[in-house]
Amino acid sequence: MEVKLILTYDILPGRDQDYFEFLVRELAPGLAKLGLEPTESWYTMYGKRPMILLGGIAKDYKTARAILDHPDWKALYERLCNYVTNFQSKIIRVTPYFPLV
Repeated sequence: MEVKLILTYDILPGRDQDYFEFLVRELAPGLAKLGLEPTESWYTMYGKRPMILLGGIAKDYKTARAILDHPDWKALYERLCNYVTNFQSKIIRVTPYFPLV
């Protein structure tokens, strides 16, 4: 059964441009290389929710866990932490409904 890996976080003040360059050049391609099919990217401008929500599909729970345990993800995560705070990840079943985190 397909699952969705959801990543949420806030961009550190003053790091927006650097973060978006990292997202396009390293994070998104790196996650795709690990087997995550990108599905959405949301930016919250107002409200008390995480500023960024990234979602991607993995073929099953085991694959999603393997992505999060992979050394390449750990290296990407360490680099991501230079640009963000309040990072959280969640694995959920794929449904036709929008995931409220």
